[in-house]
Amino acid sequence: MTGEMDRLIARQREWQQARLAVATVIATWNSAPRPVGSHMLIHEDGRFEGSVSGGCVEGAILQAAEEVIAENRFQLLDFGVEDASAWEVGLPCGGEIRILIQPVGVGGFPETLFDRIGEARAAGVAISTATDLETGITRLAEAEDDALWINRYAPRRRLLIVGAVQIAQSLARIARELDIEPVIIDPRERFLTPERFPDFVRDDRWPDAAITAHLPDSRTAIVVLSHDPKIDDPALVAALESPAAYIAALGSRKSHAARLERLRAQGLSDEQLARIDGPAGLDIGSIGPAEIALSIAAGMIAAFAQSSP
Repeated sequence: MTGEMDRLIARQREWQQARLAVATVIATWNSAPRPVGSHMLIHEDGRFEGSVSGGCVEGAILQAAEEVIAENRFQLLDFGVEDASAWEVGLPCGGEIRILIQPVGVGGFPETLFDRIGEARAAGVAISTATDLETGITRLAEAEDDALWINRYAPRRRLLIVGAVQIAQSLARIARELDIEPVIIDPRERFLTPERFPDFVRDDRWPDAAITAHLPDSRTAIVVLSHDPKIDDPALVAALESPAAYIAALGSRKSHAARLERLRAQGLSDEQLARIDGPAGLDIGSIGPAEIALSIAAGMIAAFAQSSP
């Protein structure tokens, strides 16, 4: 399972023999349901991938996309609350959005851009496209493109999970749905198995070495879950030496207090220790591994939002 942008890129490769259109949110006002830059890919037979409004105006987008594909000409559409038709074609949430619908191809959104965006995400680097809203043509952005509409595709966010426990299984799956790439770190061979974590990156190095090797940055979260100080404490020391956006540790308030004392004894300051979210996650009254994983994911998303420029 992959993130939203990866699914859209994969669908474009699957559908590349067909005529396609791509719809993009290029502006929002008030409580719009999807952020600027969100995409929806439309097949000529009406199938689609992605979303530009969470469902409010997708029907109208599909209809307009038919015209865009047939005429090979872009359309620029605005949607908001229209008293009589808000529940048919509009945004009952009160927001407004502007959508650009382009044919996929040289006269709109070139097919090659999907590959370039995918390659950049895989390499962990940002990439930007520039669109001329007068012609509806998109290309890779250049330094002199200030007059064009710029869409920046940030590299995928990452989650380093230390401790291949049951909570980690749920947390890794949730992270993937949130377009956050999880890495499972645990030196214990019987915990870190392909059967327990299929299709996930697994790292069996000691956690401090693994974390350092993965070069965590401001788009990285680090969560320690093993309940074993021999594993969790070195991981936290390494995490606190990084600019990670979110650092969290599982455990009760009592066990977290004991953890902080151990880390102070290793020379970490109270300012450094304040970065640790412990007990990990938002307090939602969670019970059981899946709900605890959900609360940790919520805390991680809140931290990513606060750290965004």
